Amino acid sequence: MLSAFLYAWRSLWRNRRRTLITLTAIALSIMVVQAFHNLAVGVYARMIDDGVRAGSGHLAVYRGGYLESREENLSFAPGELAARIRTIAGVQRVLPRVYLPALAQSSSDSRGILLIGVDPEAERAVNPFLKKLPEDGMLRDLDGRDAVIGRKLLGDLKLAVGRKLVVTAQHRDGTLHSELLRVRGVVETGIADVDGSLLMVGRERAALLAGMPGEVHELAIILDRAENDRRVSPALAALTGSRPELAAVSWKEAMPNLANAIKLDYASQKFIFIIILMIVTIGVVNTLLMSVMERLREFGVILALGSSPMRLRRMVLLEALLLGLAAALLGSILGALFTWYLVETGIDLKDFIPETMEFGGVVFDPVLRAAWDVSWMARIALYVVGLTLLAALYPAIKAGRITPVEAMRHH
Repeated sequence: MLSAFLYAWRSLWRNRRRTLITLTAIALSIMVVQAFHNLAVGVYARMIDDGVRAGSGHLAVYRGGYLESREENLSFAPGELAARIRTIAGVQRVLPRVYLPALAQSSSDSRGILLIGVDPEAERAVNPFLKKLPEDGMLRDLDGRDAVIGRKLLGDLKLAVGRKLVVTAQHRDGTLHSELLRVRGVVETGIADVDGSLLMVGRERAALLAGMPGEVHELAIILDRAENDRRVSPALAALTGSRPELAAVSWKEAMPNLANAIKLDYASQKFIFIIILMIVTIGVVNTLLMSVMERLREFGVILALGSSPMRLRRMVLLEALLLGLAAALLGSILGALFTWYLVETGIDLKDFIPETMEFGGVVFDPVLRAAWDVSWMARIALYVVGLTLLAALYPAIKAGRITPVEAMRHH
């Protein structure tokens, strides 16, 4: 068996230039596919983390029908539910929120807004945009009259920090109620629609304005690690099981724009990967087929000495196996080095894209960093080895069909 491997290895390097070109092409293809997959994993993970922390959480609890209609009357009283969810292993924060369509008015102008009621302390610990606010720019109380306003909305209403505005929303009884608020802080998300309509107040103040004291529209659940959702989801379902009017959903259901944008982008990457692997296949077929055609006379001698056509096929396949294994090893080493660079340094696109570029409703970080997906790297390396063997089938069949007489005539 060892002699067969040695013979196949020597045969592979008879034409060093051609073998080196094919080996390098396969290895570089593996490197590119591995590294850019890891880059996509890192970028998507960052987008999801920023999106869920500023949005609906890794998991969320709503009253049935709220996600589809966003009707403000579909609220619920969380009671002890939020505290019980916090006890689940893997849960970092539970953020009760109130969402109300409203009208904001200043002495200069008025705008339609989305009024969000939050727990200031818990929200600031998680939300990446609120973390940027100075200490004196954040909401102080659950029922205070402080307001945090979007940068664009601030300009549209011709307001400044410390100035007052009136917010009007529909009460549960059908009448319109108004509150006088004071701008305490200004937030800038980089998303024009959000910055032009965001007004954040204490959760109890928002609930009182809508006539729903003690009720919320959303319990956003932030996990310490996104992968924990598979473990937390069953426990969350058990807690909400006694309240059939409530539904627990993942971020993919709560934030479909982001989920669909990632799916579409990843699908386009898979298409590119397939094209790269097709080029690899063509290269392997060409290398091994040329090797077979150059050694027809040698194969004829082997057949004349009593070897079977199946043995010739195994020889060609063994050469393909060694070529694939060598390329997989080299490509994985290069892929790991490239990934390490992308993890530590990343790709800075600040000079090529605007700082406020948006992707799926989340601000796109111009510095792209990878994340390790070692199991996928191993799978793609093994897949390329299998693809190399598959590509070698035609040259192997060609070798097995050679007759000694035809081969001995070949020069």
